[in-house]
Amino acid sequence: MTKKPLHNFHIPVMGLAYTIDSPIRVAQYGISSVISIIDDEILEKMKNFYNKKFNLDYFGISAKTEDYRAKRVTAYLDMVDDIVNEKFESFKHEISRNKEALRDFMAMLPNTSDLKNGLQNLISQKDNWSANIKNFIESNLKPGSIDVNIMTKVDKDNYQNNEQLPVMFNDAHASLRGFAKSKLSSSMVLSAGMNPRLYSYMEEFDDFFPDEHGNIKKKIILKVSDFRSAMIQGNFLAKKGLWVSEYRIESGLNCGGHAFATEGMLLGPIMEEFKQKKNDLIQSAHSLMTAALEQKGKHVVSEPLEMKITVQGGVGTAEEHEFLLANYSVDSVGWGSPFLLVPEATSVDTETRNLLLRSKEQDFYLSNISPLGVPFNTVKGTSNERLKHEKEAKGKYGSSCPKKLLALSKEFSPEGTCTASRKYQDIKLKELYNHKETFTEKEFNKRKSEITDKACLCVGLVNAAYMEQNLEIKGEKQGVVICPGPNIAFFDKEVSLSEMVQHIYGNANILSDSQRPNMFINELKMYVDYLRKEITESTIQITHSQTKKWNAFRKNVLDGIEYYHELFKASSFFSNGLSTINLQLQEYKLQLIAIEIPQVEK
Repeated sequence: MTKKPLHNFHIPVMGLAYTIDSPIRVAQYGISSVISIIDDEILEKMKNFYNKKFNLDYFGISAKTEDYRAKRVTAYLDMVDDIVNEKFESFKHEISRNKEALRDFMAMLPNTSDLKNGLQNLISQKDNWSANIKNFIESNLKPGSIDVNIMTKVDKDNYQNNEQLPVMFNDAHASLRGFAKSKLSSSMVLSAGMNPRLYSYMEEFDDFFPDEHGNIKKKIILKVSDFRSAMIQGNFLAKKGLWVSEYRIESGLNCGGHAFATEGMLLGPIMEEFKQKKNDLIQSAHSLMTAALEQKGKHVVSEPLEMKITVQGGVGTAEEHEFLLANYSVDSVGWGSPFLLVPEATSVDTETRNLLLRSKEQDFYLSNISPLGVPFNTVKGTSNERLKHEKEAKGKYGSSCPKKLLALSKEFSPEGTCTASRKYQDIKLKELYNHKETFTEKEFNKRKSEITDKACLCVGLVNAAYMEQNLEIKGEKQGVVICPGPNIAFFDKEVSLSEMVQHIYGNANILSDSQRPNMFINELKMYVDYLRKEITESTIQITHSQTKKWNAFRKNVLDGIEYYHELFKASSFFSNGLSTINLQLQEYKLQLIAIEIPQVEK
């Protein structure tokens, strides 16, 4: 019998390093979390840090070693696995001997959990208390999963002595290989869309295929924003004999990090489609996968394997959490940004955490700072922003670009340049100044900031982890970039892990502002604002296809509003705030209708 997960929430990946060691911090309590494995340098530094801290004997891996990226990933993940297992064993030992520790642990479990009820019955027993608890714990407890994340777009070609290395040495490919060769039995979350070359590369590792019992050692999780994309990607992998064990649906705008806005499709209707069509996903993938496994001579699976549907993006109350589980039958709900305020769970320096605590709704915004050219959620007042302004005052733009993970623009060099780099920005600014007289002042400033807004995420997103542990930071000062979802605006105090988990399950409340809008309303507002901004800031020549796109976007949002009207009317959830929700739905509907979509002149 496989042991069930202890929790129905998970901590998604945040930035390159905010969850870099989260499993070491929380997995012994059965909480699953996700590590970004694209930056081998921070993995190596954190491995050395924990090596010393726990007196382990992992060796350093130099950048001169052949295939050092993949080897560093493997070594770090193996070390995390060792530490988690050791911490889990000592935790089990502690709660089987200490009633107080056991009660504290039980307070963190879901109220509906069979495990909690089982422990409740045992704790009141007089005879053989310790032995009974020990047996029960051994049979039912398991640590949280040590999952990993690869952003599929971050797959730069690499060079040695000016010669391009084979594709298997690309960044994302090397990270995938590092995970595949680790001893972990966990999942790999692939985000930011499809990378066919990377997906095909998985076929080279047996751990991604089912064994004779239908178990998969390394599972695949796809982060998606709509059903169509899930079906396309799932079938693509199934044709290779690979099974997607989980679809992780994320709000297009009400999320942290890069925001991939949908075409006006709101989270509720998207979740509804997954609920209605989950079986289509399963059957389609199963038949394609079976044929592929037969052809490859691998173990064939007669029955479809387990497929989970999970959701994340903007959830903030126990009622919202419970609603997602009950109404959409999801297996788990991702709680990301609020955990940035839990020092026991995430790696954030004190200055940045304090900035998050005091920032208000208007301080969180969708920025243009990502070199990927995708809108990026961040907050005003970071140390990175401050240092950038200081440099710009001296006429200096761009970063020294030490890591080159996002050096993906081939405009000036086949090896790629990052749009946040000094090299790239100097060329672009020179071009712009050469044509300065052809622009109005407003146009010129807009184009200039489009170039100089870009920030070095490779360094900015890992510095907080170094600062928290007082590790040396080499190179030019870049400060910290942080990418919380807008929902964090409503969380304003640092809390313990236990308090956060009890908040998720409705046994405590850490929100001080009762005015926080419902998560679906909050996302709706973001989509209305997004459309308005798209239209007012559009610099392109308006075409029929552009007008058509905006009209379709608006129609999808309006359909979403109608869906919510019906949904909330029939649901027993949110009854306390229902009149407010209906007024807000009506208000955003009127705002949408009032947005003027430019027409093409005939």
